[in-house]
Amino acid sequence: MTEPGKKKILFLPKYPRKGASSRLRTYQFLPLWSAQGVGYTVCPFFTDTYLNAIYANKKPSYLHVLGCYWRRLIILLSAGKYDLICIEKELFPYLPAFPEWMLSRLKGYWVDYDDAVFHNYDRGKYSLVSRLMPKKIDRVMQWADLVTAGSAYLMQRAEAAGAKQVVQLPTVIDPKRYQKKVHEQKATLTIGWIGSPSTRKYLNALVPVWERLHRKFDLVLLLINEKSKPPFPGNVQTIPWTEAGEAAALLRLDVGIMPLPDDPWERGKCAYKLIQYMACGLPVVASPVGMNAEVVRHGVNGFLAQSEDEWVDALSLLIHDCGLRKAMGEKGYQVVRERYTLQHNFSVMHRLLHTPENQKPENA
Repeated sequence: MTEPGKKKILFLPKYPRKGASSRLRTYQFLPLWSAQGVGYTVCPFFTDTYLNAIYANKKPSYLHVLGCYWRRLIILLSAGKYDLICIEKELFPYLPAFPEWMLSRLKGYWVDYDDAVFHNYDRGKYSLVSRLMPKKIDRVMQWADLVTAGSAYLMQRAEAAGAKQVVQLPTVIDPKRYQKKVHEQKATLTIGWIGSPSTRKYLNALVPVWERLHRKFDLVLLLINEKSKPPFPGNVQTIPWTEAGEAAALLRLDVGIMPLPDDPWERGKCAYKLIQYMACGLPVVASPVGMNAEVVRHGVNGFLAQSEDEWVDALSLLIHDCGLRKAMGEKGYQVVRERYTLQHNFSVMHRLLHTPENQKPENA
């Protein structure tokens, strides 16, 4: 996908398009790069086969995973053909950062984070990894020409690691894909959540909240991208997620929720669910963790809730008051279109690409 005379970028995402982080941090920007005359090659580390196994709660074969490492090594041999190398998180998961060090000496690279993956190393479940490489991601950040971070928590870690240049780029939406919700007074309201199977566990903290609410109000709990029914009482519905259908599915909601525990990994989350809800003009209720507290202006475009009572009170207010839902939804809609769009982030990246200090000489 590259042509002579164009600037050429080698994108090295962690996953193919099916993986949410890679789709949102890399793939959705590709048409914009093309429109600006920038050529590119995209080579994800893992494959659809790997992701299908993970989503089915199966273990990918060791041989297949080994093949992923081999493919990444082969593509790196062609790195010299490109003007810029963009890495998502790291080159080789759970291996030392020697390849990043070599690349920094020979070519230079940008690296992007939308999760606190450094906690896989300094707080990880593999004790050997934590003992041998606790600062691996810090080194990857330190050697990069540019670190882009999806939240302030990730940005602060990069700065503490000694990164040369750090820019916060939230995970954003394409506003063309999202329509605004028309809020109406109605007998039954739908409270909703969108997410991956790996993040559904965060809903468990709201079971007692839902037990109280569903006794008082006529409600539907709609979970987008959930196959099995979680342990919530009352009217709980689940629908599968599709990239083409997610925006339409969100319009079925009246209020969007994003519970999170206040733990190190979750502090690095980029509040993407909230940004999606707000893109549709939905009011939100969220835990005051990490970037959630930045995206939600409490009492303006939604509510921040920590305790069970705070969750019940916030949701009860929105359930009772259609005017409040509409007003908060409108504020969130405006915030997203001002700060959290594909076009906004791309303008920053395009400018950085053409900044002289980010154009490393071939013999550097």
